[in-house]
Amino acid sequence: MKRPWNIPDLPVYSIASVGKGKLNMNICTYVTAVSMKHKRYAVAIYHGTKTLENVKASGVFILQLLHEDQYRLVNVLGKKTGKQYDKEQYLKKRDILTDWKGWEVLSDAVAWLWMDVISVQRAGDHDLFLCEVKAWKTSGDGKVLKISELNKKGIVRI
Repeated sequence: MKRPWNIPDLPVYSIASVGKGKLNMNICTYVTAVSMKHKRYAVAIYHGTKTLENVKASGVFILQLLHEDQYRLVNVLGKKTGKQYDKEQYLKKRDILTDWKGWEVLSDAVAWLWMDVISVQRAGDHDLFLCEVKAWKTSGDGKVLKISELNKKGIVRI
């Protein structure tokens, strides 16, 4: 039987962040909208990650809602650390980045949200960021990558 937190079939996101002029991306599933006006999200980022360092230093990031065809990215963006692996080089080599509002983002994502950090709180093994959406854009057919698909493909276990 599944644990209660593994029952919902959550969407899979990637955070695009920049630190010292270098792009980094990760995988994030602890994400939820928490307000309609102003549009705000709660986003949890794992301790010890390059993404956490970048977001704390800059106070801004792009939240990317992944398309179901982007499941292969999880092995690099989610299972390798940006502290030891150059994710920007990996993404550029595969020519899967595009420009959105001056940010390099994944070209085939379902949506991009520009997030400005309002506050941060330590939350167990993650830091929880309350963010305001400053801009957004949707794209494509809306086929969102979900955790169940990653489980079916043997990328994660739930």
